[in-house]
Amino acid sequence: MSFPAYPAYKDSGVEWLGVVPEHWSVKPLRYLGRFRKGLTITKADLTDTGIPCLNYGEVHSLYPFEVNQDIQALKCVPAEYLETEPSSCINYGDFVFADTSEDLEGVGNFTHVSGLEPLFAGYHTIIYSLDSDVSSRFLAYCLESFAFRTQLRMGVKGVKVFSVTQEILRGGIAWLPTTAEQTQIALFLDHETARIDALIEEQQRLIELLKEKRQAVISHAVTKGLDPTVPMKDSGVEWLGEVPVHWEIGGLTRFIGPVVDYRGRTPTKVDDGIFLVTARNIRNGRIDYEASEEYADPESAESLLARGRPEIGDLLFTMEAPLGQVALIDRTDIALAQRIVKFRGEPSVMRNHYLMFWFMSTNCQARLETLATGSTALGIKSSKLGMIECLAPTLNEQDAIISHVQRESEKNDALVYEAENVIGLLQERRSGLIAAAVTGKVDVRGWQPPASTASPELAQEAV
Repeated sequence: MSFPAYPAYKDSGVEWLGVVPEHWSVKPLRYLGRFRKGLTITKADLTDTGIPCLNYGEVHSLYPFEVNQDIQALKCVPAEYLETEPSSCINYGDFVFADTSEDLEGVGNFTHVSGLEPLFAGYHTIIYSLDSDVSSRFLAYCLESFAFRTQLRMGVKGVKVFSVTQEILRGGIAWLPTTAEQTQIALFLDHETARIDALIEEQQRLIELLKEKRQAVISHAVTKGLDPTVPMKDSGVEWLGEVPVHWEIGGLTRFIGPVVDYRGRTPTKVDDGIFLVTARNIRNGRIDYEASEEYADPESAESLLARGRPEIGDLLFTMEAPLGQVALIDRTDIALAQRIVKFRGEPSVMRNHYLMFWFMSTNCQARLETLATGSTALGIKSSKLGMIECLAPTLNEQDAIISHVQRESEKNDALVYEAENVIGLLQERRSGLIAAAVTGKVDVRGWQPPASTASPELAQEAV
């Protein structure tokens, strides 16, 4: 798909924007509409019934999507707010910005309100309403473009939390074609981004199916084994059902060595020291060193590890927030934080790698939930580990199961990686298409919706 450039361009007068079509105008947002604040409330003020309320967290999670059917999932404020706080009520076509972001990429995140139902903007939000004849659909794409978001990032301040003020937004520059062109560009982008979004959704569904398949492979292997002809017996455990007749069944502590619990010890955090593995780092059978980067000073780390130093192959298990994540230690120059325990399988009966897959199985995860307590975050005490039933095949079978699961997981992971790459390419294409159309790099005035909305050609282009 290719489009011509406009016949003539002019300098926009804005360094980072460069040239725009000759007949386009360039204006700050303050001349196109008005800004106002969302409600001055906290989470405690929200209720389950009333008028839905859009807070900064929802703005970030919904971006770059619009509020329409998602409105039913929002928390609410009392209906009396319609009379007492009318300025924080959002109207059709309004924009709601999050005024803070924990990362620079999130600066400028907004939601475009396309529904007619009453809706409030809540804490840490800024509302923008158009007072001119500018197309709100066109402006939504303009605000989503890389050019506009870049100018906002140049103005924000912060290190760990970035703030977007009304003053920064008021000075944001928008570039405007004629009203007819705005409508045409919005229609073009609505059509093309919908096609791309559909392809992205297909890839996301594929990733979910692949993850479900991986989980099913693990669960079947550690509860039924690899030989479909082996005789089975009733395990006597409701959530396990039938298992191979020669497998041992018992509480977890029967098959593992001493449990080292790091609960209750808080290390001194420093900017450069011993890497501190927290519960956030333990995900899906591996230690993700990028998920959380915290460091303990060496003296504090030594005190922390007095109960037991990490050894290659030790199994880490998270006791809460999140519960039941596991990983094998792959380096020893680390400290272990609270909410983590470590142990090893008894060499004569249990391989650590098999034990990790056992914890990852659907059956064991379900069992953990029955033993857990807590309202906001589920957790269990190390004293309850013995209540987790475990299956122990022969060591030879465990080795075979480990090899099988690793082999199948590698295949799955390769397909997931490929799908994620396709999503990345599609997202780049989406952003590039929006940027080209809303800044006038391409002229779509002659575009007409095709008779067919089939998208195989687009998929090939993106890949």
